[in-house]
Amino acid sequence: MEYRTLGNTDVKVTPIAFGAWAIGGAMWGGAEKKDAVEAIKRSVDHGITTIDTAPVYGYGKSEELVGEAVRGMRDKVQILTKYGLHWDAKKGQYYFSLKDENGNNIDIYRYAGKESVIKECENSLKRLGTDHIDLYQIHWDDPTTPVEETMEAINILLEQGKIRAAGVCNYNVDLLKEALKTAPICSVQVPYSMVHRDIEDDLVPYCIGNRKSILAYSPMQRGLLTGKFSPDHEFNDGDTRAGSPYFKSENIKKTNLFLEDIKPIADAKGASLAQLVIRWTLEQPGITVALVGARDTKQVDENVGAMNINLSKDETEQINSKLNQLNLNL
Repeated sequence: MEYRTLGNTDVKVTPIAFGAWAIGGAMWGGAEKKDAVEAIKRSVDHGITTIDTAPVYGYGKSEELVGEAVRGMRDKVQILTKYGLHWDAKKGQYYFSLKDENGNNIDIYRYAGKESVIKECENSLKRLGTDHIDLYQIHWDDPTTPVEETMEAINILLEQGKIRAAGVCNYNVDLLKEALKTAPICSVQVPYSMVHRDIEDDLVPYCIGNRKSILAYSPMQRGLLTGKFSPDHEFNDGDTRAGSPYFKSENIKKTNLFLEDIKPIADAKGASLAQLVIRWTLEQPGITVALVGARDTKQVDENVGAMNINLSKDETEQINSKLNQLNLNL
């Protein structure tokens, strides 16, 4: 498996990372523990050794599952996790509400005060069963805490060796520049897919020019770009995709027509649409890693196949031409 370096650090990661959002269950409608653990292990067997998780994914469940799955092979994997979203304390800025497995409301807050970040790191280390985190990322910015204060905590954790590298998530260029005044941020994790490409205007050029890595999450647009959704699809309780504009009936229909148009390219390579979409993502300027989720080993097997195909310049141009004609109602 190919490895890519995060920014100007010594942390090397795989181009495809296992995205552990869905296995936490929250916001995705649930997940089976046994399937999730086996999926992570299968990823590592395939050479996908980079795993991205967060405390808020299942209120600690995702990190615990990752910790269980990599037990005994910590030296083979790179663990990426986050901080700054709280379900257990009402401090900072209220963000949104979720339901727990019993149907009770859980309020999520954005808070990244200095002492809180250090405490969160300790909690994540315990759940993950490790003594260090390879990339520690703020999940969302906290408007109630100065960026400088948050990044001071990150510098302490770097000095202590509890984290190897620091990143940010969902930051725009201005916030990234602000963070860099205090801490050696090496990466930014943001949503990016064939149908969500706004970062190409400013963030991508900035990161290319300043040697910052981009970790693209939701490259499959939360499953939309697999082509497996029908316009009348009904989601399970707790699955927030039901409220996403990308999953409105008319947008599913338009997206499926686009996928039918590019399917011949996948067919010619003996690849699935999902594999073609992942490969396209990895070919885009500035993209270091594509975070791809999987709930079971079958999905892992399909995801890794993206590394075995190549796209010519002509094929990429064909896809981009059809993308430019896709007009979703968002």
